[in-house]
Amino acid sequence: MRGPFRSRTFRRLFAGRVITNVGDSFYFVGAMWLVYSLTNDPLYTGVAGFVTMVPQAFQFLAGPLVDQWSIQRILVGTQLIQAAVVSLIPIAHILGFLTVELVLIVMPVLSALNQLVYPAQITALPRILDDEELVAANSAFSVAYQGFDMVANGIGGILIGLFGAVALFALDALTFGIAAIVFATVSIPPANTVTADDRPRDELTGADKLADVSTRPLAGDESGAARGSNPLVMDSGGSHIESENTNSYVARMREGMAVIRGTFLVPLLAGAVIANFSVGMILAATPPYADALAVPGALNLIGAAGAYGILMASIAAGGFVGAIATNLVADCRLGRSMVVGYTLAGVLWSGALLANWLPLTALLFALAYIPIGILAVQVAAVVQSAPLAEMVGRVSSVHGSASASMVPIGSLAGGVVAGWLSPQVAMASLGIATFSLALYVLVNPDLREMRAPDRMTINL
Repeated sequence: MRGPFRSRTFRRLFAGRVITNVGDSFYFVGAMWLVYSLTNDPLYTGVAGFVTMVPQAFQFLAGPLVDQWSIQRILVGTQLIQAAVVSLIPIAHILGFLTVELVLIVMPVLSALNQLVYPAQITALPRILDDEELVAANSAFSVAYQGFDMVANGIGGILIGLFGAVALFALDALTFGIAAIVFATVSIPPANTVTADDRPRDELTGADKLADVSTRPLAGDESGAARGSNPLVMDSGGSHIESENTNSYVARMREGMAVIRGTFLVPLLAGAVIANFSVGMILAATPPYADALAVPGALNLIGAAGAYGILMASIAAGGFVGAIATNLVADCRLGRSMVVGYTLAGVLWSGALLANWLPLTALLFALAYIPIGILAVQVAAVVQSAPLAEMVGRVSSVHGSASASMVPIGSLAGGVVAGWLSPQVAMASLGIATFSLALYVLVNPDLREMRAPDRMTINL
């Protein structure tokens, strides 16, 4: 089996993802701290998280567009627009009219553009790689996301302490511009691309790329029979949506929903909703929690901004290690991995909050996110490999939108809880959620009996 990095197209797509991930991390870390420093009110950090993440709930609207539009144009265009939008923050600072209201306007615009970027990157993978390479490719993408989150969050905390949060937005404009240049060199074949042999897709001839839909079996098809392209997908009423209508935006979106409905993805999605609500809460509560955690002892020298950067970096570091370790458990049953992983994460996260000492808390945060990072990669691989290749954009965007729909609500709730009770109470939500998820998987046979990610399939 060839590794995904044997593909020149994948290497360039990966490089562009790394660069844009750094930019995304900078503006999110910078914005959450900038809002908190401008207001000193946890409620505003909750509002900032809400307006930043609420576009994720509408990611399903991007699915049909990603499947139909040129992926290269999507990637290049969004990066250029983001570079222009993020520049408004340093410009406003220089001109003296920077306000929290402007930050709260810029952030959802940037986030809305990302609802095209990430589905486009994910949709590109099955078009340039073989199905058995998807777990490794998703692991690499998660490494790019988590690993460079770790670096960017750590650097971001230092830059905030030295130069202020506005400096991160200035760097963002540069990173998005560079990412646009890299994505301009990437060529992604259309959804009906097939390989004539086992060569990497970026080495195929033009004639090869115009061939009909591939009939090779998808990963996880235990029968070994080639499933190919199914022209008919059952809708909720039992009727068929014919392929000739799939150029319709509404029909294409309905197809994505129909594929998910009635499958193991539904209870899997319910668990993701629970997890993401708690993630939203801790994102809003981390700035005031870091502010309180940095006060005692000599470590106060790093300041609250530095403590914020350390905590965010530790969380990303755990996810980074988890992404790297994913291949070590790739053959394990996903149901069992979820029970063990979520239980372990809950124990470590709760211990971190009880420690209430920055070095130990940061370490335990990182350890808690290792199993979370592993499970995130495995679930992403399932969502990609189970549907037909031409349905991946719609299915992944519908699944992503639904699973992320509670993140902004959780962020708003986290700001309220941190302000009315304490940041520690809001931070405890992740521990409660992971324990609950372990129990949820244990009592749900559809989840408990899930096989290894590359053996999962949707039967149409």
